[in-house]
Amino acid sequence: MALGQRLGARLGPGDVVCLSGGLGAGKTTLARGAISAWTGRDEDAPSPTYTLVQTYDGPKGELWHVDLYRLKRPDEAWELGLDEAFVRAACLIEWPERLEGQAPRDRLDIALAPQGDGRRATFTAYGAWKGRLDAI
Repeated sequence: MALGQRLGARLGPGDVVCLSGGLGAGKTTLARGAISAWTGRDEDAPSPTYTLVQTYDGPKGELWHVDLYRLKRPDEAWELGLDEAFVRAACLIEWPERLEGQAPRDRLDIALAPQGDGRRATFTAYGAWKGRLDAI
């Protein structure tokens, strides 16, 4: 949650963060922290597992929380309007591997894994994200 809040406070429109890890790894919890920071208030942010997309308005614009777990084909993501969201909104994407290599070039990948009583987060920055990790 704390990592998500730090991340969410630094996101802006056009930022894409891909969250990966197994079931129960903490992807949605991290996203909830980011959503709270984005909106400036505690949000009861449900997992978008069944709705696929939840959107939130904040002072900097719109944030999309996307869960691609139930997609069968990568092109189904584009039917959701994800390509437009990549340009005008901040995006948190759970199960980005469902895009099969079609994620944006400028993105931050965060892989989560259980470790002891907590989680380990591994960051991989691409494109414009490479110089921004120190702020998180």
